[in-house]
Amino acid sequence: MRNLFFRSASPSPSNSPSRSTIPPSSPRRSFSDSLMEENIEVAQTLITKWDSSDDSSYTKLISLFRDDRREAKLYLKCVKDLQSAMHHFVDSQETSAEKLITAQTLMQAAMKRLEKEFYQILSDNRENLEAETVSSSRSSESRASTPRTSTRSSVSDLESESEDESSILEGEHVSHIPMDDLKSIADCMISAGYGKECVKIYKIIRKSNMDEALYHLGVEKMTLSQVQKMDWNVLETKIKNWLNAVKVAVKTLFYGERLLCDHVFSASDSIRESCFTEISKEAATTLFSFPELVAKCKKSPEKMFRTLDLYQAISDLWPEIESIFSFESTSAVRSSGVNSLIKLGEAVRTMLEDFEAAIQKDHSKTAVPAGGVHPLTRYVMNYITFLTDYTEILADIFADYPLTLQTPLPEAYFGCYDVDESPISVRIAWLVLVLLCKLDGKAELYKDVALSYLFLANNLQYVVAKIRNSTNLKYLLGDYWVRKHESKVKQYAGNYERMGWSKVYASLPENPTADISSDQAKKYFKQFNAAFEEVYKKQSTWVVTDSKLRDELKVTVAKKLVPVYREFYEMHRVGLRKECGVDSLVRYAPENLDNYLSDLLYGDSGAGSVSSSFSTSSSSSRGRC
Repeated sequence: MRNLFFRSASPSPSNSPSRSTIPPSSPRRSFSDSLMEENIEVAQTLITKWDSSDDSSYTKLISLFRDDRREAKLYLKCVKDLQSAMHHFVDSQETSAEKLITAQTLMQAAMKRLEKEFYQILSDNRENLEAETVSSSRSSESRASTPRTSTRSSVSDLESESEDESSILEGEHVSHIPMDDLKSIADCMISAGYGKECVKIYKIIRKSNMDEALYHLGVEKMTLSQVQKMDWNVLETKIKNWLNAVKVAVKTLFYGERLLCDHVFSASDSIRESCFTEISKEAATTLFSFPELVAKCKKSPEKMFRTLDLYQAISDLWPEIESIFSFESTSAVRSSGVNSLIKLGEAVRTMLEDFEAAIQKDHSKTAVPAGGVHPLTRYVMNYITFLTDYTEILADIFADYPLTLQTPLPEAYFGCYDVDESPISVRIAWLVLVLLCKLDGKAELYKDVALSYLFLANNLQYVVAKIRNSTNLKYLLGDYWVRKHESKVKQYAGNYERMGWSKVYASLPENPTADISSDQAKKYFKQFNAAFEEVYKKQSTWVVTDSKLRDELKVTVAKKLVPVYREFYEMHRVGLRKECGVDSLVRYAPENLDNYLSDLLYGDSGAGSVSSSFSTSSSSSRGRC
């Protein structure tokens, strides 16, 4: 029936003049025009009400989106309808210019109001729009099993008022309302062709927030000259601060800003990229250029670990950095991070080479007193132990830089390693080998051969203990290395025992129970006393720092010395009992030898007890004669 009423007949002479003067399409046009005109009238009422150019209007003092959220929804709907009306009249061939001018004037007033509201939301919600709040809010949202868009009271939700609007103001959801309001206004202004005004405000305010946040994190722009002139203690403090700042900046500050940009300007990929780039690029470049400046400073082994900390920080954060700064326009930020990694890697390789060279160039000619652990041994092993805390980072840094040496490597040190599969194991083993070779040279400073072997045993035992007690070091060098060098320690200890006590062993007869004359017995007692006292006096100042090794050495000496001496003592002590001065000849009871031996190898702190006994014993014997 509707078609019948609106169907127009073809013109003919039989048609009445009144019917022939009405164009066939005029009913549809008039209906559409009336709807569009009504849209303009409704929009005019609401836009005029909130026209901020009216100085007498109370709306200059209040916020549409803060104080009347329901009307804010209607306002955006009116702007959308106004835009539709403008498109309609532009396409219409018989629209008067007056209608378009009116609509355009209203649109300009509406955009001015929305621009003000956009600025006010950004300014009034700085805390709610902080990067930490935004990032935690969006993370919480992404974990939610059911989308909560329909339950939010936001301007973008034009369907119905949320029943639980108040609940989203709690906790992590506190940033949703201003975020969604900003998005709604941005969508509206971009759609109306006023995106430039919106973006300008956003960039100014958010860049100011970004710069302030980095300032509070202690990030400052520095030149290479400034960094190179800094005392190391000052620079190290700045490095520590940077290590703390970069985690917050990447995981919270830049991540939150990227989320906010992506959300607010989701209607335009080019705008969200432009906004995020202008807000964050300068700050991020400043942040990631600092490690490169540090890497270009003068290298020294003491700077190794802070350099590795910088490398590890960027390396650990690299997936986030690539994701956050994925735009082509932020490629300079990624390049800055990559350049820092390259320069830091070069610095680490240089410092490790310098460290090795420093070991080889150590020319100290003073023997360590008492054959103890050399300071070089302690320094190198502690340094290497700390290095192994960065095994994964070192593997990355040296991945394309295998160890190359002109001489073949000893089987005992490298036989269990595959250079391609374990490049760091080989490098660590090589550094230890360089140290041990240097210690061989240091051992030659001792005039007493037994003491030189004790020195080697002490230092190698220290090295082995460090490796055995370090999970990382033991993993890198392996059980084979440890067992091989433990046997080497025993070899050194055996050489010390053989060279240091051979004279005492030789002072007793090969057959301690053989029947000999009293004069011969006296001779052996005198030989033993002189040899034992000489060795004791000398070795009472020697030291073995490892308690287990010290006990093992003394047990070894006691097992070889005491049983032989006991047999000789028991065989000939009775025969000499009646002779004058026998106490000066037989100074030691077998059961007391262990006590004398127990005083040895503690260094200067254990000396003196036996020598005083010697003096007392000799004096009393001379008095009795």
